[in-house]
This record gives sequence, C-alpha cells and structure tokens, in this order.
Amino acid sequence: KKKEEEKAREKELNDLFKIAVTQPKVPPGVDPKSIVCEFFKAGQCTKGFKCKFSHDLNVQRKGEKIDIYSDKRDQETMEDWDQETLEKVVESKKTEYNQNKPTEIVCKHFLEAVEKKQYGWFWVCPNGGKDCHYRHALPPGYVLKSQMKALLEEESEKITIEEEIENQRSKTSSSTPMTTELFMQWKTKKMEEREVSLAAQRADRAKNDRMSGRELFLSDASLFVDDAEAYEAYHREEPEDTEQKGKDDTKAAGPSGTASAAADSEDILLDDDDDDDELDMDELNELEASLSRTSIQIQEPGNPGSS
Repeated sequence: KKKEEEKAREKELNDLFKIAVTQPKVPPGVDPKSIVCEFFKAGQCTKGFKCKFSHDLNVQRKGEKIDIYSDKRDQETMEDWDQETLEKVVESKKTEYNQNKPTEIVCKHFLEAVEKKQYGWFWVCPNGGKDCHYRHALPPGYVLKSQMKALLEEESEKITIEEEIENQRSKTSSSTPMTTELFMQWKTKKMEEREVSLAAQRADRAKNDRMSGRELFLSDASLFVDDAEAYEAYHREEPEDTEQKGKDDTKAAGPSGTASAAADSEDILLDDDDDDDELDMDELNELEASLSRTSIQIQEPGNPGSS
C-alpha cells in the first residue's frame, strides 16, 4: 500500500507540473533527436527510448556551430571579471592608447586556421591566445580562397543561353521550319484547348454551385434583368408625382389660375389616355375626382356674372 500511495503521489505531482512543460515545435527538415526533450529536462518523461526527442543533454552543445564572423572577445563585459582581471585591465589601460591601439586588421593565424578548416571551439591563437591584438572574425562579405576556387570553377563551367539553345537545337534529329501559318495554327489550337478547359471548369463550378457573379452573368444574362412587376412599379411613380404637383399648383394659384389648372388637367388627361391600359381602379377614381374639382373651379367665377 505504501508503494501505491507513493506512486499515486508522484503521479499527482507530475500532473501538476506537467502543465508548465511543453515540447518545442520541430522545424521542417530537422531531426527531432537533435532537440533535447523538455519533459526529460524536468524529469517527467515516461517514454524512455521510445521518445522521439533526445535524452542527451550534450546534444545542444554538440550541434551548436561556432560563428566565424564575430569575435567572442567583443562580448566580454565586467560582469565576467574577477578582482584580479579587473586590476589587470586597469593597469593595461594606461599604455593601451600609446602602444596597443584597437585595429580592424584580421589575424593571419586566424585566417590560416579558417582556410585549413582547423578553427573551432578549442583553437588557440599562436599570437598570444586571447591577448592577440588582431581581429578573430571575418569581415562582412569575405569569401574564403577555397570557396572562391569553387565559384570560379562553377562560373567557368556555365554556358550562355545562346549556346544552350544551339546545343539543344543540334540534338534534335528532325524539325519543321517555323512559319507564320504554322504559328497561327498552333496559336488557334492552343486557344481552342484553353476555351475547352475553361468551359469544363465553369461546368464543374456550376455543378457544385461555386460560380462567381461574373460567370453567372456571362453564362445567362437574363438572370440579371428586372421582372415585369419591378418595371411597372418604377413606371407608376412618375404619374403619381405629376398629379401631386398639379394639385399643389392648383391650390397655390386659386381662382386666378383656373385656366392654367384646366390646361394642366387636359395635359394629364391626354397623358393618361396613352396609359389607360396600365391604370387601375384607384388611379381612375383619383383622376375623375381631380377633373370634377377643376370643373367646379371653372364655374365659380361665372356665377356672380350670371346673377
């Protein structure tokens, strides 16, 4: 029972701390065995040799490559010095500007080691090691002699485009001379093949209901025409506005504008005669009421004269 309780307690602790541990994402083309398992670092990995990540803590140090374009001595700060080193630096600063001024010259021993591929983590400069006054870093854009030789050989092996075309042409056993007629035939054939391919694609898209608005319009333009009811509704708006305007003008003119109101009513009547087929019962009743009001206004000025 004690062993079971200890296992349960250990499992509970692992479950609590497992939340903060996540495995790193493996970039494409990278071997997972070159990455240390995060659970193994925390002592929680239970997969053992079946784990796809490495359980060797020295993998990162083995895989890290030295940078030959930066001088490691430039990154040293006072935080890494002890009292003896600090006193030594203070003493050397007195004569530094007179004897050992900083230089940008690259150390020849460093260049030789890089060219011979002897430079590494444990390489020591023969010119005093870390006390060497010259730079232990390649300048930006520097090309090694070995790389330069390979580049020159590659450039010498390259041939121009014209030579490549001539070589390919000489390899062909039989060829047809190109003329304008043959070119136009080839172009027409390619255009027809393209149209057939596009038609097949449009048919497939129409079958799956994935056509765009432009494709729908090109396939059937009648789908984008307003129906008859929409046209009639738009056509009926103008006569109603004209009648309303005529009523307002009649009220504003009063008795003095009776003749003009009668003329307007005659114009409306003439215009409405052309559209009788399109008027409904409500519009006919409204037109009749407007005509009756106009006739009453015409008779009112004549009554006092007759009496």
